[in-house]
Amino acid sequence: MLSFFKKLRIRGGVHAEERKAATALPIVNDFPLPKKLYIPLQQHVGKAAEPVIKVGEKVLKGQLLAHSQGLVSAPVHAPSSGIILDVNDYPAPHPSALPIRMIVLETDGKDEWLKTSVAADPFQLDAEEISLRVGAAGIVGLGGATFPTVVKLNMGRENQIDTLIINGAECEPYLCCDDRLMQERAAEIIDGVRLMLHGMGTKSAVVAIENNKPQAFLAMQAAAEPYVQIKVMQIPTRYPMGWDRQLIRYVTGREVPVGCRSSEIGVTIHNVGTAHAVHKAIRHGQPLLSRVVTVAGGAVNRPMNVEVPFGTLISELFAFCEVNTENTARIIMGGPMMGDSLPHSSLPTVKATSGILALTTNELKNTDEQPCIRCASCVSVCPAGLRPLDMANNIRINQLDAAVDLGLKDCISCGCCSYICPSNIPLVQYFKYASGEVMARQQAQHKAEQTKKLIDARNARMERIAQQQREDELARIAAKAERERLKAEQETAA
Repeated sequence: MLSFFKKLRIRGGVHAEERKAATALPIVNDFPLPKKLYIPLQQHVGKAAEPVIKVGEKVLKGQLLAHSQGLVSAPVHAPSSGIILDVNDYPAPHPSALPIRMIVLETDGKDEWLKTSVAADPFQLDAEEISLRVGAAGIVGLGGATFPTVVKLNMGRENQIDTLIINGAECEPYLCCDDRLMQERAAEIIDGVRLMLHGMGTKSAVVAIENNKPQAFLAMQAAAEPYVQIKVMQIPTRYPMGWDRQLIRYVTGREVPVGCRSSEIGVTIHNVGTAHAVHKAIRHGQPLLSRVVTVAGGAVNRPMNVEVPFGTLISELFAFCEVNTENTARIIMGGPMMGDSLPHSSLPTVKATSGILALTTNELKNTDEQPCIRCASCVSVCPAGLRPLDMANNIRINQLDAAVDLGLKDCISCGCCSYICPSNIPLVQYFKYASGEVMARQQAQHKAEQTKKLIDARNARMERIAQQQREDELARIAAKAERERLKAEQETAA
């Protein structure tokens, strides 16, 4: 009965072709150190980090390169030792490839670590100290959201979180990096989970793993067995089970209200890679400098999961994996459903890079768009319960407010609607465009309002200055008149 109840809680989604067999391989740890690393200052949600180094300066592996700015931000560290060559604008790992600020590090080949100190028993540290160390390590959500982990840990204490969910779904096709991480480094991940529980003041955790990863499930279950506060469970294989609201609904039975955060119902989610990064930061004093990346696709002769330092150019990764660039029809960072299509391979890997796909023409969906046949398949697979076609129709005629009223802001850009559409209508592209346009309009409106406030403040200030000048002039005239009156009286008296 419980199994049937849980099946009812799975809303929408698709059974996408997995294509994970080619990369179900052990993690490769001998990736050659690049001669240059291009390290973006913006690898996280929030404000970009601010450099603390100078061109020409020698740095060690793990050394702070840029400090965080504000509450929602994350610092950036040196992935290896070497010399700072430049701090300037370079193309971003984004579909636009527009320039963003990066630090260019010329590695010296020594990979020499900065000396750090760690606590003998981190569980003797205060919860706040755990959070501070996680924040200083530059750890962000490695499931793709890149939200600073320290903020979630702090929110956990403030909101009295009762359940920590560790996301091991990895439901995107091709990607296997989390699967291999759980198989090979399960004990380290569980240790990271325990440290996160301590940092949040939370008593229990659930590790949720899709049931197409039996080896990972067994490894994590064995590692968690000594700890009664950590439960490892299997969840159905159905994209996008890794979506936080879907996962929370299935694991706990709780629904996150529209416009609310999961912390408001006592739940927070972290990725298995994030838990592993917390383990390395607290136990070994190592900031977040690299991650396991899945390199896959029909154009890849040596598909693999490989540990890569941040700032490595994708072109170097392709050379190591023997990618046939002539047969590469599309480069995608992330998974094929929610990843970003990149214009070329001369772009760096970052904290959000879970995978790099080099796809051939045969792997791409037919893009010949046909008229809608009103099958409503897009409605049935939408995990957010939206009406994709109605939203797209409003976006086509530039009625963005109507699209927002239909739930545009609730769209997670999972791509299920585009995947299932028999007419090849690029629905998710419409939503991504509209979301960007709505955000741009909101920013423009906010800027206009701020500009108006500044103008009003300036006008009020100028009026006060003018009023003061008038009063000063009247006072000057009155003083002059008084002096003349006194002088006249003195002359009369004389």
